[in-house]
Amino acid sequence: MTDSAASVPSTADARLTMFGAEWCRDCRRSKSLLDGLGIDYDYIDLESVADGADRARAISGRTQIPVIVFADNTHLVEPSDADVRAKLTALGTI
Repeated sequence: MTDSAASVPSTADARLTMFGAEWCRDCRRSKSLLDGLGIDYDYIDLESVADGADRARAISGRTQIPVIVFADNTHLVEPSDADVRAKLTALGTI
């Protein structure tokens, strides 16, 4: 995992990017899942990246977090672990 302030790539070979905050229980759960699966991803901490919340809202159209953007440029908002696993499986990531 790396912290990043760069914009989310729009190509199919982009890395997974997660927008979240440490105070968010769902964000901590999703991070734990990704870490446990050994997924390499960029983490945008909304508390430390000035435009992070605006970028997450622009992607999802919502204010809920986490927002997880996948390599195929699709995203999930507040996903369950099962939803994240299903998406990663469909992409061939796991």
